[in-house]
Amino acid sequence: MLIFPAIDLYDGKAVRLYKGDYAQMTVYSENPPEIAEAFHKAGAGCLHLVDLEGAKNGETPNLETIKRIRAAAPLFIEVGGGVRSMEVVERYLNAGIDRVILGTAAVTDPVFLRGAVETYKEKIAVGVDIRDGKVAIRGWTEKSELDAFDFCRELQSLGVQTVICTDISRDGAMQGTNRALYGELSKAFSLNLVASGGVSSVDDIRALRMLDLYGAIIGKAYYTGAIDLKDALEAAK
Repeated sequence: MLIFPAIDLYDGKAVRLYKGDYAQMTVYSENPPEIAEAFHKAGAGCLHLVDLEGAKNGETPNLETIKRIRAAAPLFIEVGGGVRSMEVVERYLNAGIDRVILGTAAVTDPVFLRGAVETYKEKIAVGVDIRDGKVAIRGWTEKSELDAFDFCRELQSLGVQTVICTDISRDGAMQGTNRALYGELSKAFSLNLVASGGVSSVDDIRALRMLDLYGAIIGKAYYTGAIDLKDALEAAK
């Protein structure tokens, strides 16, 4: 199983939100490229980036910071947050990003979703953010009426290969990951599933690995010291 340590960007800084609430933001670093370097030195091969400002407005306000991160470490980098047009997808891919994650637009603009997957294939992933069984959109500020499992089924039929699935109720809460949810998803679909939200111990990593998931994202637990990245990488093997 792959480990994706995460950097959430806001105003060029590395931050974390509590349960997706922009009013509950903690700044962890004013130099995100340094964090990417530290991930690489610890043995990580992947990096999960989210532009939290972009998630709100659909633009790429942290693109220059993302380019600096790209230059800082030879990691496989995926980026999400406000990717709602082919222009934004191309902007990231042209900046050397390996995979672009669609979120809100995958729900609200099926024509764009289909076009992006057909054009860029495995370089497109979709983030399925779940609140009370439904898919949340617009930086988690709105809950759609779309059932999360129905949506995953649709994504699989479209040829999407990688889905990042977040249980919002667990995100940043340090209460452990939703193992039951990921177990159900893993049984139901042949997608490359990445677990996100609440991964707060090495035991969580081991449990997710046993579910045969493709990857897991580590966010707040790294920054607070609850998970040592080297230990997480070892547990994921």
